[in-house]
Amino acid sequence: MKNATAIRVFGQRLRKLREARGMSQQELADYADIAKPTIQRTEHGQSAVTLDVLLSLAQALDVPLHDLVNLSQEEKEWDQE
Repeated sequence: MKNATAIRVFGQRLRKLREARGMSQQELADYADIAKPTIQRTEHGQSAVTLDVLLSLAQALDVPLHDLVNLSQEEKEWDQE
């Protein structure tokens, strides 16, 4: 994976956004019309998602795509761990 750190950080961000909305992985998968294992692999940094999936996640979480993928703050926090 070319950007393994960013993919792990994105997974953490996705989980934080999902949990902040009180959604389970299954609920997010249902709203985004994607498989629950996709959510699981993404949150664990095991899979890079396509633009199509990113758009579906942004819509399901009711956030602009830019906000979903803006990892600048999370990357700084990740680097400090």
